[in-house]
Amino acid sequence: MSQRERGTRRVVHSVVAAAATLAAAGGTLLACAFAAPGAGDGRAAAGPGPCVPGKCPAAYPDPNGGAVVGRDNGVNVFVGGDFAVRDAAAGAEGRVVVVGGFDLAKGAGAPLSYNVGAVGVGSRVPPDNGSPFLRVGGDLKLAAGQRLLAEDGPVNGTVAFAGQQAGTGTVSPKAVRDARAVAAYEGVREELTAASTCYAYDKGVPRKPTGTAVNQGKVTVFTGNGTSGFQVFNVPFDLVGPDGSAQDFSFRKIPARATVLVNVISESGDTRTINTSAGALTGVRRERLLWNIPDAKVVRIAGSGQLQGSVLVGRHSSTTRLSVPAVNGRVFTAGSLAHESGTGGPGGQTIHAYPFEGVLPECGTGPTPDDGPADIDEPVPFPAGALPPGFPAGLEGLLGRPGAAGPDDAAGPADVHEVPRQGPPMRASMAVGATLMAVGAALALAVLFRTRSGSGPGRRM
Repeated sequence: MSQRERGTRRVVHSVVAAAATLAAAGGTLLACAFAAPGAGDGRAAAGPGPCVPGKCPAAYPDPNGGAVVGRDNGVNVFVGGDFAVRDAAAGAEGRVVVVGGFDLAKGAGAPLSYNVGAVGVGSRVPPDNGSPFLRVGGDLKLAAGQRLLAEDGPVNGTVAFAGQQAGTGTVSPKAVRDARAVAAYEGVREELTAASTCYAYDKGVPRKPTGTAVNQGKVTVFTGNGTSGFQVFNVPFDLVGPDGSAQDFSFRKIPARATVLVNVISESGDTRTINTSAGALTGVRRERLLWNIPDAKVVRIAGSGQLQGSVLVGRHSSTTRLSVPAVNGRVFTAGSLAHESGTGGPGGQTIHAYPFEGVLPECGTGPTPDDGPADIDEPVPFPAGALPPGFPAGLEGLLGRPGAAGPDDAAGPADVHEVPRQGPPMRASMAVGATLMAVGAALALAVLFRTRSGSGPGRRM
């Protein structure tokens, strides 16, 4: 064998080894992607979830003012945009994460404090003492004389914020500036939009329901099929009584441990309203009930009762106006949240910490590169007359009346900037892994072809 041939063989061996390494790396990435949470375990990678120890109670009590019964370090409220506290809203129990800014400016005559993490009446399952009860990725704005409380009796935590602190209001026990306050939640907003869309739509059409939802005026009746462990209801209408009044909810033929998914859809992107007079629900467990609102630009949750179950709002450019006396469950929105009591309404509105323990459809974690841009940078509207300083003008009309045109409506359909309604998106690691495997295989085949074509009869090896 000549020196040249030996050199050629070494090069061939090196190239084949490199191709094998690329293919192996790709295979490893694919294996990890399919084994990751949300890929095959029936849960989305982001969204309302179960209790995270702490010390999770065996069973959650109804809202009460008694002793603490456990500790839950899971996120109970996630806001992808900004969080505004207005009027006489009272607090949000459990861990709160806000990617944008937090703005406390309650109305005249209202109690001047707002609680995060721990509240006087709730599930009584706060996060661990000393941990951040509120994380803010933007500025922390506190109006004069107002108090943000991350404490209740012996329960106490901190407030971490990445931006600037503005206003003369105070934080108790303390606020800590942390440039990485929400770094662990990077990408969650996009995951929520993708998951909310996937739960509601399958390949561009509303997900096949297992039962019916019928608005009978004073009550909407949800009737399941009596057998499925995953009950799906599609609601293309507002959950309101006559003339927009509050109504009760009734669930029938729901198996005892079934997950119940209520998709409150609005394909035109208009306002969706839930106005409830319901108290305790029968026929469904609140820990296994999810109200999914994937495409409404304005979501109003109001009434004289308590909304049982967790809430997921999927649209980036949405504002959820929450004025119901209580939500007993997780509240996750990719958009902004205004916690308020409504004009002239009684105060004390609270979000109570209850986990979501249901099992949902398998969904990806974000849009694929071909899906086009989500409206991450689209201006986020706030309630009319309560826009924080620095917000662009011209958004009041959108909030003032249902269906009013917003800044992005003139460009085309209401969901033009949203994740398209299609099957679960591919994980980035899946795409990279498949590419590496393909490159490795192609490289190996090319070398093999050249080697064989160059060795004919009489050629010495």
